[in-house]
Amino acid sequence: MIVKPQSVRGSQANSALSLGLIGSGNRGMYVSGIFAKNEYLKVASFCDIYDDKIQAAQQKYSGAKAFKNYKDLLATDVDAVYIATPAFLHPEHFEAAVNARKHIFMEKPAGVDAAGCHRVLNAARRADKTKRITVDFQQRYGKDYRKVHGVVTSGELGAIKMVRAAWLGGGPAIKTGHAASEEKIRNWFFYRELSGDILIEQDCHNIDVVHWFMGKNPVKVSGYGSRQLRQYGDVFDNLSCTFQYDDGRIFSYSANQFGAPGFSDVSETFMCEKGAATVSRKGYTIWRGKSTPEVGETKYDITADAVNEFIEGARTGKLENAGIHAAESTLTGVMALEACVKGKEVTWDKVYKG
Repeated sequence: MIVKPQSVRGSQANSALSLGLIGSGNRGMYVSGIFAKNEYLKVASFCDIYDDKIQAAQQKYSGAKAFKNYKDLLATDVDAVYIATPAFLHPEHFEAAVNARKHIFMEKPAGVDAAGCHRVLNAARRADKTKRITVDFQQRYGKDYRKVHGVVTSGELGAIKMVRAAWLGGGPAIKTGHAASEEKIRNWFFYRELSGDILIEQDCHNIDVVHWFMGKNPVKVSGYGSRQLRQYGDVFDNLSCTFQYDDGRIFSYSANQFGAPGFSDVSETFMCEKGAATVSRKGYTIWRGKSTPEVGETKYDITADAVNEFIEGARTGKLENAGIHAAESTLTGVMALEACVKGKEVTWDKVYKG
């Protein structure tokens, strides 16, 4: 969707956007730093509930206004907001940002459960059509991911017949040094009710890529998860799921957070009638029959592609509403988590229609 630049509130094609950061934690500070490197954007304000996070943001963004309540930040005249709060807060903060009629860049996932995802879906559907809404599923914006997506979906390799994806590698560090009353929020990733477990907070990336390439949601899933090494929190440290589509095609998925030294596999593979393609944040390989595979290496953080496209789109009226597909991808993760927790098959209709 393209809107005339003059229709984009608070900006013209040759002017800079002002950004408010909601959530000054590790991810928020890192990605807002990418925002700040763009000459057409200024970090004008930030918000966090903890004093140490506010102090860190003040040191990095001298002159930016500090808030402890996100509603106060949304009441200012910033053009855009970057939502980088814990996952369970995304639906509330997204809905409020839509109501405030801001351009929105939000961290994934859409929510941690079906109710939260539907809250995001409903807000996205009624959002101001002159605002850009982007969710940080970086792969959709990465140049090499888009190249492989074009090859696979063009039919050059024939129809996709099977999908395999994985996120096998280490997990986040446990944070220490805070008051006991702050434990769950400081280490929100490790608590299922706050993060949606690894399947939603982490593995939603793989699931979203498959959703993008396939152009549809699976209709059912079965799976299992367990804790083999993890002694902290209540989230899985390994799992395996099998998704099935309405035409019988299979998507096989596995993930862990063992952090086995020297090994990792975070990728998606699409097996087609006349070839195959594997893609990751590190690069891609495309097999075309018996010919020598085409190999490409990605040497930068593709988050920059998502950030810079968001800024350019918000400034010039090249808009998108990613809230809808982000919520649907996250709902696929919700479906899979329920299957793993209960040890039984779960359908898309159950999580989408209730």
